[in-house]
Amino acid sequence: MRIVFMGSSSASATCLRAILRLPGLEVVGVVTQPDRRAGRGKLMTPCPCRAYAAERGIKNCITPENVNAPEAFAQIREWKPDVIVVVAFGQFLKEALLNLPKFGCVNCHFSLLPKYRGASPVTAALLAGDVVTGVSVIRMGIGMDDGPILLKQIEPIYQADTGDSLMEKLAICGGVTLAKALKLMDAGKLPPPEEQEDDQATFAHKISKSDGLIDWSKPSDHIERQLRAYTPWPGCYTFLPPRFRKKGNSGRVVVTGVEFAKVDPARRNELPGTVLEVTKRGPVIRTGNTALLITSLKPEGAKEMAGGVFLHGRPLEPLKDMLLSP
Repeated sequence: MRIVFMGSSSASATCLRAILRLPGLEVVGVVTQPDRRAGRGKLMTPCPCRAYAAERGIKNCITPENVNAPEAFAQIREWKPDVIVVVAFGQFLKEALLNLPKFGCVNCHFSLLPKYRGASPVTAALLAGDVVTGVSVIRMGIGMDDGPILLKQIEPIYQADTGDSLMEKLAICGGVTLAKALKLMDAGKLPPPEEQEDDQATFAHKISKSDGLIDWSKPSDHIERQLRAYTPWPGCYTFLPPRFRKKGNSGRVVVTGVEFAKVDPARRNELPGTVLEVTKRGPVIRTGNTALLITSLKPEGAKEMAGGVFLHGRPLEPLKDMLLSP
């Protein structure tokens, strides 16, 4: 089976690795996003999938700004794919590409469709407090993640899972499930596809940096899930009181670790965001229903540190100081 693989992320590279391991699945070309400027030096850097393809010695690799453009389409057609596989690619495929291969185009999506169609299904599952998620291998159509499901696989979500740890597990699960689907497709042994129920669909919007701002009026469990869901990006952040904000520094701090804390009944009327207590392990902050102990955080322009260490240079005052919006 001749395969053209389209992807960009580390998860894409993991799925490509799984395909390359199986005999009979021949990757004849790879399509990724163009190199982008990244890092402090803003150097042109290839995406993880392109870097992995180069590591494996795959020479047939193109990086079009628009995969549907005539020159990109011509190159993909020249590779004569039996199937196009898409994993976290970041571009929409138009009808001409969808209809090009004999077996059509197949996508590995990191949720149990039709739940969490869209750009950030892993984050959405963590934010919702789901205990299971999974991967869905679908035949692609014009709509957003709405094609018939060829194979599914469930993956549990554990209390300690973060956005990156869950994505890593789903990428491995997705690679195995995707490779299995392709082998069954090649042998003509795929089970009948499962049509998605559109009325059961939910959507996971594209994440922006502002999504990480902590609203202390939310319940503690919501904030804790938010912190895990937005690790490593965009991170969950709040702002110090104005007296701790130096010139050229907004007072922004990224919260990297919290624990649930109890509230003294005498302090239940304090506003969300109020510093209720200062402990050796860090500050205790009032939330919408209880409180959270901040165990680790990263101040603007500094390295990550323990909550107690943070307080040495920033002596927050209980019942006087509040963590704020900008």
